[in-house]
Amino acid sequence: SLNRTVALKVIALGHWATDPHLKRFRREAEAAASLDHPSIVPIYEVGERDGSCYFSMKLVEGGQLDEVTRHEPMPIRQAVELIAKVARTVHYAHEHGILHRDIKPGNILLDQKNEPHLTDFGLARLVETESTVTRTLEVLGTPSYMAPEQAVGNNDALNRATDVYGVGAVLYQLLTGHPPFAGGTTYETIKLLLDTEPRQPRLWNPKIDRDLSTICLKCLEKDPKRRYSSALALAEDLERWLKHEPILARHTGILTRGKKWVRRNPTGALLALSLVALTTAAGWIVWRTEFIRHPLTTGIAVLPFENLSDEKEHEFFADGVQDDILIKLAKIADLKVISRTSVMQYRGKQDVHQIGDVLRVSHVLEGTVRRSGGKLHINAQLVDTRTNAGIWAEEYDRDLNDVFTIETEVAQSIANRLRAKVSAREKAAMQEWPTKDLVAYDLYVRARPVIEWAGVRTKEKDLLQAVDLLNQAIARDPEFLRAYCWLARAHDTLYFEEVDRTPARLELANSAINAAFRIKPDSGEAHLALAVHRYWGYFDYDRALAELATARRTLPNNPEVYYFSALIDHRQGRWPAAVHNMERASELDPRNAFTLNGLAANYYFVRAYQQCGEAKDRVIALQPNDARIKLERAMLEISWRADTRPLQAAMEKISADDTAHTKNEELNGARFFLAFYERDTVTADRTVAALPEKDLNDDIGYGRAFWTGLVARTKGDAAAAHAAFDVARAVQEQLARARPDSGGRLAGLGLIDAGLGRKEDAIREGRQAVELTPKISAKIPNGVHYGDLRLDPTWDPLRGDPRFEKIVASLAPKERH
Repeated sequence: SLNRTVALKVIALGHWATDPHLKRFRREAEAAASLDHPSIVPIYEVGERDGSCYFSMKLVEGGQLDEVTRHEPMPIRQAVELIAKVARTVHYAHEHGILHRDIKPGNILLDQKNEPHLTDFGLARLVETESTVTRTLEVLGTPSYMAPEQAVGNNDALNRATDVYGVGAVLYQLLTGHPPFAGGTTYETIKLLLDTEPRQPRLWNPKIDRDLSTICLKCLEKDPKRRYSSALALAEDLERWLKHEPILARHTGILTRGKKWVRRNPTGALLALSLVALTTAAGWIVWRTEFIRHPLTTGIAVLPFENLSDEKEHEFFADGVQDDILIKLAKIADLKVISRTSVMQYRGKQDVHQIGDVLRVSHVLEGTVRRSGGKLHINAQLVDTRTNAGIWAEEYDRDLNDVFTIETEVAQSIANRLRAKVSAREKAAMQEWPTKDLVAYDLYVRARPVIEWAGVRTKEKDLLQAVDLLNQAIARDPEFLRAYCWLARAHDTLYFEEVDRTPARLELANSAINAAFRIKPDSGEAHLALAVHRYWGYFDYDRALAELATARRTLPNNPEVYYFSALIDHRQGRWPAAVHNMERASELDPRNAFTLNGLAANYYFVRAYQQCGEAKDRVIALQPNDARIKLERAMLEISWRADTRPLQAAMEKISADDTAHTKNEELNGARFFLAFYERDTVTADRTVAALPEKDLNDDIGYGRAFWTGLVARTKGDAAAAHAAFDVARAVQEQLARARPDSGGRLAGLGLIDAGLGRKEDAIREGRQAVELTPKISAKIPNGVHYGDLRLDPTWDPLRGDPRFEKIVASLAPKERH
């Protein structure tokens, strides 16, 4: 109505555009519109139409900064002047309570005088808070300029320092012609961002001096506290550089003033700089000598102690000695200590050099235990896996009741020998006794491995027996904290594995956890137990994650802390954090197939197929006779490359080796899906009959009749498809009633109803399934993969449509050269 040309930005939100969301959009946009600054693009109008939000803003005649710098760096002085102005603009917004959260070259516009103008203030926050789907795509789409705390989805940690990082990342791009981090894929970029430091800008562009490089890298510190305290502080340091004044990014002594002082005092500078260089060289020689004398410690594995007692029953006692030493060392954050699950596989004499390679540790602790009457003999030896040399050894002849004192002495000696930094809290934790009752400790040691392997090798009766053992231990020592924590885990496992899915079972777990907190309120073990309880028992992800964060402070080497954190990150759509936590869990527990499978799954969801395959290969090395894992590895190639040949080869190899026909269940499923994808309806008809009636390994529970219906529909036999879906519905309805809290099973019922043409029922069941599922999980993008779109007959009606073919092409694997 004002006859002016404006820029229009539309954000398509689809079915996420709920009333609260639209109100939030307007509120955020109106807040951003309140900013009145010559370098902030003003917003004129905000509105909604057809499920999309839009806003009109001033049209800046010029172009985006990324277009200007796409092919070469900007002149250095021009870049610094521009970023100093951007930083002051960001500071103005911060002073008015608004963060940008998405500073990147594409959001910096240049007018015809090359003056910068910032756009999209505050809108990144809207996207992150209100739409997990959109937020996830945003994170995966432009990670090169994101701060680490933003890339892992930690919205609570975002503050002014997050925008300082973004400004620094743009400065890095302008100076070097490259973003700070850029991998071949989105996942690789995020991994570089989280795990590595940016390359020195001077290596990209030798014209950049040390001071400017320092300013740039200070902005890109991983720890927000180490960045500039404000965008204004950054702007002022850039302006100091422009005026050839000493910057404040580091201590401005003789060395740091260096070049600035030389410009003002060229004659007197030489002697001082030469002296500093000589001192630095001498320090380097001393440091390197120390490094050679004491090579870097990369971690330690406490191997099972050998039982030399006459009674075989005392093997549990030897395991208890090893376990307590491991737990004490694992309290030290400065050490990497391999989990018990991985080291127990090395019982007996082994090649320590090979163990070091597999577990990626520099040292192992070996030992023997002889228990005779009331006497105890323990021999412990620390070995460097790189040289096979023993670097510490000690023998202990004591009374049996001194066993926990010996374990503390061993742990402290190891920490000292490895020069680990041990805090006062960690030292106190190492000195704690698990219990004062050796019989109670023996009962605990017998119960723990049964619970650890629940769901793999543990049967229901063994798990119930473990509960009984722990109850006996607690009866002997009511202050036995570890026993309470593992008792809670046992009860939660009985609930989670559906042995006894009752409120009474959860209350037993809760009672044990409360007892643990009564004994020691700040116990990491108790916080871990509570986290698992809230996760398995109530799907209370936020509370569980908070408990895990607390547990991590005192259990820095406990892989379960990272494993369960990754599971929750996965369910809440924080994919980079999920991968990062699962990688850490696998570092601490590298021979745990559960953890490696979880790692592979997270790689799969972020489409890091190569890394997924490598993780699956590690599982196969641990479980070479597991046909299911081999078939999953082969099926990965279908999702990744739409290549069915590896699956065909794997089936043939497994079938040829399986002379006893023990792998038929796994093979039948693979044969069916291969035939279905290859549209071999004859084989699909034959193999679908061998599928289980109910697939209880799947949370949804699809069974034989459902797949029969899909095959019939693929063949065009509507009557047979309808009949099969009718049967499938009866089975699925039974499964849904058995687990009324399962959104997945109800969603499966809705999908079957869709196949039956019962549209209203399908929509109703789908909505109920979403309500049963934690809100954040219901929004996680779980799109199909390239191979699914290429091969699955379900998509045949869309083939040939240019829009569909464009989507397929966009997911095709990128060839590396």
